[in-house]
Amino acid sequence: MTTPRFLQIHTLSPYTGALLNRDDSGLAKRLPYGGALRTRVSSQCLKRHWRMAADPHALREINGVVESFRSRELVTRTVIGELQQEFSKDVLDALEPEFQKAVYGDKGTTKSNRQTLLFGEPELRWLKDQARGLAVGAAGDADAAKKAAAAWRKEFKSAIKAMRDQTALPGGLTAALFGRMVTSDTEANITAPLHVAHAFTVHEEEPESDYFTAVDDLSVDEPGADTIQETELTSGLFYGYVVVDIPGLLANLRHDADLAGRVLHNLVYLIAEVSPGAKLGSTAPYGRASFMLLESGDRQPRSLAEAYRSPCVPHVEPAVGALVAYLQRLDDAYATGETRRTMCLFAADVPDAEHASLADLAVWAQSLPEAFAP
Repeated sequence: MTTPRFLQIHTLSPYTGALLNRDDSGLAKRLPYGGALRTRVSSQCLKRHWRMAADPHALREINGVVESFRSRELVTRTVIGELQQEFSKDVLDALEPEFQKAVYGDKGTTKSNRQTLLFGEPELRWLKDQARGLAVGAAGDADAAKKAAAAWRKEFKSAIKAMRDQTALPGGLTAALFGRMVTSDTEANITAPLHVAHAFTVHEEEPESDYFTAVDDLSVDEPGADTIQETELTSGLFYGYVVVDIPGLLANLRHDADLAGRVLHNLVYLIAEVSPGAKLGSTAPYGRASFMLLESGDRQPRSLAEAYRSPCVPHVEPAVGALVAYLQRLDDAYATGETRRTMCLFAADVPDAEHASLADLAVWAQSLPEAFAP
């Protein structure tokens, strides 16, 4: 067995009469592929639903997890805002601009100019302690607080880097898994070990323009619809593809193989079970993967999307057949020797794959980081 440098996760997930991910005009996102237009769900949409899922296998349910928060108001709400009961408004108002510029860059004093940043609880707790220390030192003098904060900001990047170097998961689990980019402080950037492709339908798009009305319950003089609107709905069988760089994940988790395993365990469940759906009240867009293939190996990952360059019949069985046929051709040509586990609601003979339940797949994924344990 090869050392499992990469875990690849392939899925086929069906959705009916939904609007999973909209573009700026309110229509379903699309992707031209193989000469046919497909319905698409962006990787950003998928990752947010997995990150925010309220689920028994949610990432935040993992013991010892460190939370993260993404916002343009990290300083306003979690640093300065939480000190309002301790110090005067004048002192905090003097501190805030320097903290905004430290975190968000020189233009950070204006909310519209701030990048939406992801910070972990340890980083936010450190920032709050720094602000508290400056406020205590100012002894109620706003001018002194302003001067102290300006001097503090000059040393900010080196000071917070030292804190990050000495702290497990300074950016929280979200940053360790999904990565982070901070344009105002490149030292804070974290490379994402989770690589997520945009999901797309294995067949040509199947859209429907849904005309709907609302009736005024209290109107007696004007019968008929009070509101007339139109929206787009789509149906489809989506191919999804995710890669986990296991050494990269371990590096971000300070080489905690046990934690990395628990993250992979829950991630398998989230990918299979959590729907990337909007319009919950009117479409109930809840679905689960009908097919899931996990592969571990030490060679560069490769998507199986090419199996669907020619649009497939929009049913699970022929879609699995197309994937299996393409996978067999890859095996014959490259012989990269991945170890495989698969789950399918229909009979499927996947090359060199052991068939299992979702629970078994999650447990197997959890075991992969153990190969890197010291």
